[in-house]
Amino acid sequence: MNKYIFPENFKWGAAASGIQTEGITNKANESIWDLWHNKSPERFYRGIGSSLVTDTYNRYEEDVQLMKKVGFNSFRTSIQWSRLIKNYETGEVCQDAVEFYNNYLDEMIANGIEPMMNLYHFDMPAELQEKFGGFESKKVVDLYVDYAVKAFELFGNKVKYWITFNEPIVPVEGGYLYDFHYPCKKDGKLAVQVGYNIILAHAKAVKEFHKLNIEDSQIGVVLNLTPSYTRDEREEDQKAAWYADLLFNRSFLDPMVKNEIPQELCDVLAEQGVTPETTEEEIACITSAKIEFLGVNYYVPRRVKAREAEYELDYFTPEVYFENYVNPEGRFNPYRDNNEILPTAIHDIAMNVKDNYGNVPWFLAEIGIAMDEASEGKPDENGIIDDTFRTDLMKEHLIQLHRAIEDGANCFGVHQWTFIDNWSWTNSFKRRYGFYRLDLETGNRIPKKHGVWFKELATTGSFEG
Repeated sequence: MNKYIFPENFKWGAAASGIQTEGITNKANESIWDLWHNKSPERFYRGIGSSLVTDTYNRYEEDVQLMKKVGFNSFRTSIQWSRLIKNYETGEVCQDAVEFYNNYLDEMIANGIEPMMNLYHFDMPAELQEKFGGFESKKVVDLYVDYAVKAFELFGNKVKYWITFNEPIVPVEGGYLYDFHYPCKKDGKLAVQVGYNIILAHAKAVKEFHKLNIEDSQIGVVLNLTPSYTRDEREEDQKAAWYADLLFNRSFLDPMVKNEIPQELCDVLAEQGVTPETTEEEIACITSAKIEFLGVNYYVPRRVKAREAEYELDYFTPEVYFENYVNPEGRFNPYRDNNEILPTAIHDIAMNVKDNYGNVPWFLAEIGIAMDEASEGKPDENGIIDDTFRTDLMKEHLIQLHRAIEDGANCFGVHQWTFIDNWSWTNSFKRRYGFYRLDLETGNRIPKKHGVWFKELATTGSFEG
């Protein structure tokens, strides 16, 4: 057995989002998820929408105590734009939301839990999507910045870590390429414009944050970085992986972290006829908006090979340059659509950030081990669910993170997805990730064995494995 010791003052906790946990009580406006569920409940697993969640709005005091019970010293969640802003044109805030978020933040801080607050977690206000096209529109970019400034002003004295966007490529993929988020469009050129506008919104918000000079406060972004691995070493496969990395990782990582827009990306977009509308002023903003930290989300690797079959879609997606590939020798999680398990990808991501992105301070903002309720089983005689599978896999990933830190990675924390099993978009509660199970009928939080292990990890900063 080896002992793995992490740095002092390491951040241990979990990640969630407002829309996946708060519920709809006293919410000022609808988000696109409320709208879409009303329109098409059949798109959601068992028809469950975001009204059935952990109800943090009413149970935050109880939940903060549960955070303490598993050793959290930090927690990332999000403010809901559609909860905080009552009138999008005037910027009028909902006072009930201000009171709720202040109380929630105060409760975390009073219990030694550092809040890390994200401003956008896929939850575009429905009115702005329907009226303007959401981030298709630069007007909505400016409305987002107005909202961000309100949040900074209202809660900046309590929040030391601000995050502009969580996984900004996901609304692009889901809403405009692959039809798993609203507005369910398939338009490559529009997808690129939305991606660019999100990068611009991020940059403008970062600039406004720095103007406020909030003492002892930082701003960053959370990106899902998925390394691209090839079938083998043949040159055409290596080129396929290069394209996948450029389009899925560097497209956001370079502008948001290095403040550079890759020329290769511009060339690819021009070749495909999907170059976004930009201005020199916007580019200057993007290339000068400095962040202080990066969050990295990792779940599964990407496997690619050179394209062999003819590309059949009538619109641009990154797959015009490659095909996805399943590693015949890989390990797979039987509880999450047989997704590949590859803990060494954590080390590869960390070395990429270290070597190519200035060794920016970063934290593992999401790492989640999915199980379904049946595989977790029923509580034992002590009322605890045995999810040892989750703990064993988490150890493997953290060993790779520890190796990366020893190799110079500038990592300052780990947040597991997620705290209490939460509602997850169209999958609703199909997969479970939490330290606590949510009983959908009673709302009870049922502890899992993994939380006992995690508390020891968080308390000592070390584990044996």
